[in-house]
Amino acid sequence: MSPGPSPSIAGMIEEALECHRAGRLADAERIYRQVLAINPRHADGLHLLGMVAYQEGRLDEAAGLIRQAIAIHKQGGAYYANLGTVLHAQGKTREAELLYRHALTLKPDSAEVHANLGNILQFQGAFAECIPYYERALALKPDSAETHNNMANALQEQGSINAAKAHYERALDLRPDYAEACYNLGNASHDQDKLEEAVAFYQRALALMPEYPEAFYNLGNVLREQGKVDEALVQFGKALALRPDYAQAGFGEALAQLLQGSFSVGWRNFERRWQSIDHDTPGRAYTQPAWTGEKLATGGLLVWAEQGVGDEIMFAGLIPEVIQTGNRCILDCDPRLRPLFARSFPDVLAVSGCGPGLQPELNIASHMPTGSLPGLFRTSDEAFAATKSPYLFADPAATERLRARYSDGKRLVGLAWHTKNCKTGRFRSIDLARLRSLFANSDLSWVSLQYGDHDDLQSQAAAANAPLLIDRGVDQLTDMDLFAAQVAAMDLVITIDNSTAHLAGALGVPVWVLLPFAPDWRWLLDREDSPWYPTMRLFRQPKPGDWQSAVGRVNRALADSVPPGC
Repeated sequence: MSPGPSPSIAGMIEEALECHRAGRLADAERIYRQVLAINPRHADGLHLLGMVAYQEGRLDEAAGLIRQAIAIHKQGGAYYANLGTVLHAQGKTREAELLYRHALTLKPDSAEVHANLGNILQFQGAFAECIPYYERALALKPDSAETHNNMANALQEQGSINAAKAHYERALDLRPDYAEACYNLGNASHDQDKLEEAVAFYQRALALMPEYPEAFYNLGNVLREQGKVDEALVQFGKALALRPDYAQAGFGEALAQLLQGSFSVGWRNFERRWQSIDHDTPGRAYTQPAWTGEKLATGGLLVWAEQGVGDEIMFAGLIPEVIQTGNRCILDCDPRLRPLFARSFPDVLAVSGCGPGLQPELNIASHMPTGSLPGLFRTSDEAFAATKSPYLFADPAATERLRARYSDGKRLVGLAWHTKNCKTGRFRSIDLARLRSLFANSDLSWVSLQYGDHDDLQSQAAAANAPLLIDRGVDQLTDMDLFAAQVAAMDLVITIDNSTAHLAGALGVPVWVLLPFAPDWRWLLDREDSPWYPTMRLFRQPKPGDWQSAVGRVNRALADSVPPGC
């Protein structure tokens, strides 16, 4: 309290605080203003009136009132802390952090200020730095369910999942109706690939809070990974019903629809990807209009690549149909793909780095990202029949040179087994030792098509007793055109779901792809072929993690295949 209040004002403040604590903000505000009418420099009156304004969303007014209180009473630790809370709500995180730190010099034993400073550091992404503040807050106030939950969030971000779950569970012990803690436990279980457990926590969260769009969305993701795509779509739909502009749920719905082969609606909803944080490619704000498939009266059509190299290769299968529209086409692609695309599409100008406002000499009249092309040209199963095979062409001289280098009279089989994709790589990759049974076939010569450090690849091959030829003259990460020639030199490619699969399919090389139980949307469900690549055959896990069965089917297929085809 500010020094020396008159008894009448003290009584008014106490009455206002009773209203404030009871949630009767209008009554509290009226009395605080009466206090200030008597004493305009009453610091507590200014501060508390500022907190009413904060609770009613009048943030600028709240900040101004609390600043006035601080100017009058500079030792009010609560003033600095609450001004920090207001500024945090305004997005002024650095100022808020400094205020919290100053508040701790005045109130070092405030659990709330320690927790708030931890929150703002976590908001800034300083996860390691925020944890000691949460620890101190919990030492001062161990029964704070919210602090346990926030501490757990920070631990989970650092990968300490078990420690995080312990704090989430403690939060639920303290507050059994804490829906957010249930939801977060679902996320933690999902991160541990404990899908049944994740489902149970999401369902519990929804029982506590039926209007929880994030819980519906993440429940949908887990159900999709369990192969329950119809049920997943129901959950995405519920999330969107609660929040129609929920871009992540809309994008998740689109991917599930495409996985089912519902191309017409799926591609339409796929356009939601630009608003979703789950989409890795930022949109491009061109001044030119988006292309809708028409013949342009003047100027050129810019088709620009999105997502990864494998996606660029897959979507490039629609470039021949773009050419057929009669437009002058410019294809903005990864620089590593430009030589390959230039050779394969001689009627297209392949460039790199043609962002908005760049290369005006190209006279661009309209544009489209490559991922939007299927919405024009692949809206049905029948439309996929238009996919040409092959549609990419490796350097024939390099292909023959490499084939001669590798040839020993046996069929050449290229192999790739790993991807570094941070989201799904652990599901898609296979330890090379799991493929050991494939090497028993003496009629085959094996060539590594795996990217990575050549010494490390050699060590992996030795550890797995894999008779792999590792060509140190080929590095697909730096020379994709030479790698295309290496792939084209193969009689067969066996690979996981990575860019090698797409490149082999686009080159028309027979390619067998080992897929996890929950495949990426592009591979659809329950089929052994791919509409994207006529020469592709798919070998799926029959249950999560079961590579043994999938590899066994590859082994039988190798035994049944007849040279030189497969």
